[in-house]
Amino acid sequence: MNNFIEELRWRGMVQDMTPELEEHLNKGITSAYLGFDPTADSLHIGHLVGVMTLLHFQRSGHKPIALVGGATGMIGDPSFKSAERNLLDKETLDKNIAGIQKQLGKFLHFEDDQANKAELVNNYDWMADFSFLEFIRDVGKHITVNYMMAKDSVKRRLEDGNGLSFTEFTYQLIQGYDFYHLWKNNNCTMQLGGSDQWGNIVTGTELIRRKESGSAFALTVPLITKADGTKFGKTEGGSVWLDPEKTSPYAFYQFWLNVSDEDASKYIRIFTTLDQDTIGGLEKDHAEAPHLRILQKEIAKEITIMVHSEEDYEMAVKASSILFGKSSTEDLAALDERTFLQVFEGVPQVELNKTEFEAIGGVLDLLGEKGQGIIFNSKGEARKMIQGGGVSINKIKLSDPQATTEGLELLQGKYLLVQKGKKNYFIIKIIN
Repeated sequence: MNNFIEELRWRGMVQDMTPELEEHLNKGITSAYLGFDPTADSLHIGHLVGVMTLLHFQRSGHKPIALVGGATGMIGDPSFKSAERNLLDKETLDKNIAGIQKQLGKFLHFEDDQANKAELVNNYDWMADFSFLEFIRDVGKHITVNYMMAKDSVKRRLEDGNGLSFTEFTYQLIQGYDFYHLWKNNNCTMQLGGSDQWGNIVTGTELIRRKESGSAFALTVPLITKADGTKFGKTEGGSVWLDPEKTSPYAFYQFWLNVSDEDASKYIRIFTTLDQDTIGGLEKDHAEAPHLRILQKEIAKEITIMVHSEEDYEMAVKASSILFGKSSTEDLAALDERTFLQVFEGVPQVELNKTEFEAIGGVLDLLGEKGQGIIFNSKGEARKMIQGGGVSINKIKLSDPQATTEGLELLQGKYLLVQKGKKNYFIIKIIN
């Protein structure tokens, strides 16, 4: 059994923890839970810190419990949020929970016939029939308003003038009861979470102490930030999702490939399972040749394979090399349409209908005349650049200005990729 706390410490994944936690973990298999707010049908990379925390917990021989907030998702956690969230209906929540469960299965072992196999729970199961009167009698009376008002997440909302609805104010009681319920019924003695959850988590330990004179423990991990101060996990296109339909494996891979050197050293500890010696060696190699981006490539590889698959990783690498290295027509043809369009996002496009394309005789007509002045201004300009060896179609260099279009293979059945010089790309799209 590995030491869970030591593992998190060297990875920079410990923010706060309750006293005597290490001694408690050393006594044997411990169950700990971490909650996921099902506001979407996919996790995004901001959730990965929590997922990796559960993964390391299970690898250390302990039992992870992933809680999806079917009940709390109907309210929305107010912790360090500037405004109240939109409330979700149960049908939407059920769909979101199913998506999250599928993704968690890539990181945690739910099926193993072992004492520490992972478990998925939904707090809707024990909150749905809990009446308001029962709740304020059995839970509310144990936690004072003064205690609840002292939480930083509550004070911040009151101080910034946005106020706090009673619904949001009760969130910490509901999360506290989740911990109590799992402590009472699932032998769960520990809660994990991000540092913004500390107030909600210790409400749970306090409830367990006051209701049952019981002991419970907590550990939080730091909130992830970027070295430049911008928000982690966000791009110009929005959140980076684990669902390939929301964020393609290529875009996912590119996100990690483009992190800064400073962030890469931090992220490789948090988001991979590579051991300390391996990471130390990678950092040494990276420092000797930072232009090779060794750390970024290794992070992107590890996480893309873990979240998607090795096949998706290989396609992402192939797609990346098309712009920045040598590639062939076969490499282009191997890309699916979505990845192809993402690789060449923003590239000027020319549309031709199929009949018009089939009537074109030679490449000069295609590039000069039918290029609509976007690729070349004239046939003469196209001829001159072809003779100089500066034009290719689908990564095949043109050498004869009189070449015909016969034999040109449409990528994904509808595209031709024209390259003019080293860096200028154009797409010809054939439409029916």
